[in-house]
Amino acid sequence: MSELSETLRGRSLLVTGGTGSFGAAVVRRALAADVSEVCVFSRDEKKQDDMRHALPDPRLRFHLGDVRDYDSIREACRGAELVFHAAALKQVPSCEFFPMEAVRTNVAGTENLLNACLAGGVAKAVLLSTDKAVYPINAMGLTKALMEKLTVAKTRRLKAGDTLFSTARYGNVMASRGSVIPLFVRQIKQGKPLTLTDPEMTRFMMSLDDSVDLVLFAYGCARQGDIFVQKSPAATMETLALALCRIFEAKPEIRIVGARHGEKTYEHLVAPEETGRTEDLGRYYRIAADERDLNYGNHSGNGKKAGAVVEPFTSLSADRLDLDAMVEVLMGLDYVREELRYREVRSEGV
Repeated sequence: MSELSETLRGRSLLVTGGTGSFGAAVVRRALAADVSEVCVFSRDEKKQDDMRHALPDPRLRFHLGDVRDYDSIREACRGAELVFHAAALKQVPSCEFFPMEAVRTNVAGTENLLNACLAGGVAKAVLLSTDKAVYPINAMGLTKALMEKLTVAKTRRLKAGDTLFSTARYGNVMASRGSVIPLFVRQIKQGKPLTLTDPEMTRFMMSLDDSVDLVLFAYGCARQGDIFVQKSPAATMETLALALCRIFEAKPEIRIVGARHGEKTYEHLVAPEETGRTEDLGRYYRIAADERDLNYGNHSGNGKKAGAVVEPFTSLSADRLDLDAMVEVLMGLDYVREELRYREVRSEGV
């Protein structure tokens, strides 16, 4: 068991959005880490039933509810020591067309979660954010930015012994539900053209295991209001597409379709305005909360912490994966290996 997973041993954990890609990965890690109980909170009874059959573990229980409903999330928080908040609307185009739905889940739902944790006596809660919350131009990023601001604002009014809130700000999580890797693999398997938005578009590349490690690191090291970022490498969309073509030994047509609604050419994980409050922790960055109040005349240093200055961290400045490195990273993903095995079985059966 990893040192990070020791954080969960013997603890009771609530995972909102626990049937999604990130939530399910945390649930599996928690069960492997000898957690005392895991409660999966989500509004999708079908996914809960699927998980119940896939993970027949007596420590696992399910709570049907919606973070938009304060009473349901307050009830779920009762008895939880740790909370991981992954419930969200995450698809950029969907949020562009239905922005108020994103507000209701990502903003109002977060406020409900924060208050429920405090009412339920939760020890620590880690909230899941995204690089799209930095310089947001789309509704999903805007609502996640507000989620971060709500969390930090809440921490300013807390006292010793209250819930410790922190945020894990992640880049693209490879092969998560609804992401581009399953789309490309599906198009390759069906013999269709690969629909590439912009060959030069760069994105951070983070595995599901990496995303869980980041959350566990936050549980173990967070101070009130901290935001944690992993130093993920990045790649262009063209490199990602070509790597999958090499892995699956395919030569499909690559069709450039242009950026989707609300997409940026590159993303930030640490903005220039945050660098003065950012500490380099090796594998991760810690972005401390700006603890100043509204009496600016009583403060100096523009919110910077001594000795805590780093460079902005973007998908342009991050370590860049070339084609060979991208292939190696993809081959480390369970999803890609399983798709390859399925492909081999089908070939042998023909």
